[in-house]
Amino acid sequence: MKPFFLFVSFLATLSVFAQIPPVKVGAERTDCYLPLIEGKKVAVLSNQTGIVGNEHLVDVLVRNGINIVGIFSPEHGFRGNADAGEHVNNSIDEKTGIPIWSLYGNAGGKPSPEQMKQFDVLVFDLQDVGLRFYTYYISMARMMDACAETGKKMIVLDRPNPNGFYVDGPILDMKHKSGVGWLPIPIVHGMTPGELALMINGEGWLPEKRKCDLTVIPCENYTHQTLYELPIAPSPNLPNMQSIYLYPSVCLFEGTVVSLGRGTPFPFQVYGHPKYKGSTFCFTPQSMPGAKNPPLLNQRCCGVDLRNLPQSLIRKNGFDLSYVIDAYQNLQMGERFFTPFFEKLVGVDYIRRDIIAGKSAREIKAKWQNDVIRFKQQRKPYLLYAE
Repeated sequence: MKPFFLFVSFLATLSVFAQIPPVKVGAERTDCYLPLIEGKKVAVLSNQTGIVGNEHLVDVLVRNGINIVGIFSPEHGFRGNADAGEHVNNSIDEKTGIPIWSLYGNAGGKPSPEQMKQFDVLVFDLQDVGLRFYTYYISMARMMDACAETGKKMIVLDRPNPNGFYVDGPILDMKHKSGVGWLPIPIVHGMTPGELALMINGEGWLPEKRKCDLTVIPCENYTHQTLYELPIAPSPNLPNMQSIYLYPSVCLFEGTVVSLGRGTPFPFQVYGHPKYKGSTFCFTPQSMPGAKNPPLLNQRCCGVDLRNLPQSLIRKNGFDLSYVIDAYQNLQMGERFFTPFFEKLVGVDYIRRDIIAGKSAREIKAKWQNDVIRFKQQRKPYLLYAE
């Protein structure tokens, strides 16, 4: 009888999983947006993450007879293989022959007037990871502004936020506004691109409080507590979910002398420096695609390996300053540990000061709790999915 009961238990488990419908991203809901763009001249802002099943969004639209006049590409390019911050040139999509217009490294991230004249509707489809310093939402905001200025419609095909289950970190002090921080939002904002687009419009965050003619195609079967695993790496240095969950905290090393593993097979999953003491874990950053000239190139760095840290613990700790504090205390370099880029990432002045003063991660975290409470209240009218 025992094997029979095991089999029944197995079937019951299967039935539970079968009752959880898979997340359907906005791009998969073609019946909702194809009627809005039929007969129009269409531009697409997307990259390698704009996948609909096994096809790219551009191929789906072409197959459905949509007239795509141009493809805008964000940081890392249309195929997602350029370095962070690398200038990306205009080109032609080899598969379709459609022109690719780079938004990154050109004209402040906005399209040219000539490009804007060529289309009626812009379709946006990028997989974001929900961080203030991840630049895809900035490309979206700038494109919203360009569409608002020229009276063009914009359709956002929404995708889940893999870090959408929490809000954490200080709200950006706008004196630190930059290409890695564009809006008065926390480091971890917990919103999808579609929700954030609605908030940008609703809060008057576009220059001169312009409003974009915006339509969001929401995901189905998604809530903010859904642990959504990305089917495709969103950029070269976020290769897996471990790196995506660690990214909010480990990215701060970009504003220090410490390597976070760019130029290794495990970026954003380690940190180290040639003078880090007391560690047997070491790595050497090397030039590779997506990290052609990484920090501390060809220097042997020792430090901390986070690859086996349980993801449940990473999620529980949220935006965690303990890694940066550990490296700061270990290296004993004082102010030289930080670069001016640190404030652009954290968005406030007090975090550097508090780390130097010897405050704990928990003490510093307490300072931004009011920011989190205020922002959660402020964003409520724009949420499309249950919290």
